[in-house]
Amino acid sequence: MLNESDGLVPMNYFLEPGHIFLPTRPTVISVVVGSSVAVSVYDRKRLVGGMSHFQAPCVHDKYRATARYGNVATLTLVQMMIDDGSKVKHLEAQVFGGAHNRKVCTRNVGRANVIIARRILASRRIPIISEDVGGQKGRKVVFNARTNEIAVLKVDRLRKSDWYPYEIDR
Repeated sequence: MLNESDGLVPMNYFLEPGHIFLPTRPTVISVVVGSSVAVSVYDRKRLVGGMSHFQAPCVHDKYRATARYGNVATLTLVQMMIDDGSKVKHLEAQVFGGAHNRKVCTRNVGRANVIIARRILASRRIPIISEDVGGQKGRKVVFNARTNEIAVLKVDRLRKSDWYPYEIDR
């Protein structure tokens, strides 16, 4: 039987916008994206993965550089994987989000977010093996960082209560 103390039962982690997470034990990472983008990077040799979640495509001012920007978040996640012992030749990525709702914003930030993620990954020669991007619906993404399995649910309305720990308004 698997139990928490063995480190074999995955823990749950909700990834907020502007954050990057590279777990040290089996973890299921959940993220909610609309125009923002989540990038998962997985080392198929070491069987470990991490995820970034960003809201805007680029920042060029080093004093304002945070993981809220795609160029920073994606590069930092890749570097974290390398610093943790991964080799670029074993890495692969998946990209999610980048929706656009004209009623909310006329500027298509989602498309720009997807483009920067693709650009950064291509510049590091990391193949994108799967993506679910664009459209008008938000997404709930659940990523098993140990197995590289991902579930994507497209939704009209995003509710924080849909995630662990669950709240009453489900």
